[in-house]
Amino acid sequence: MRRKTGLLVAAALVATACRSTSEPASKTLAVGWRPAGSWSGNGNAQTGSFDIGSGGFRIRWETSHETPAGAGLFRITVRSGVSGRPLMVAVEHRGAGHDTAYVTDDPRPYYLEIQSRNVDWSIRVDEAVVGPVSAPSGAKSH
Repeated sequence: MRRKTGLLVAAALVATACRSTSEPASKTLAVGWRPAGSWSGNGNAQTGSFDIGSGGFRIRWETSHETPAGAGLFRITVRSGVSGRPLMVAVEHRGAGHDTAYVTDDPRPYYLEIQSRNVDWSIRVDEAVVGPVSAPSGAKSH
């Protein structure tokens, strides 16, 4: 269970596809992202706790300034903010880079444990929120 991508998007698409044809088109569902926290540094660290009420979130990360070249290591372990137990390794990367990891689990508080060697890093966590999207004003429905 390293990375679950697209699960929330798939759920939104299924919910949209299953809606009644008598419902107005303005009831389309979409996934949005609400900021939950951001951190940066170098070396090992532990983030503060952040609440994820939806059970889904993404971790956008970047590593840079690898010194010496070829010696950088970066790992993010997602931990339960309730018990402290490790839930999954969301990121494991060598050297400079960037990517996004998606996590789906139970709604609860979480925190991240960062293991880092020879790189600077930055992390941003965003909670997935699913909700209706209204048609833009002036749009005509068919």
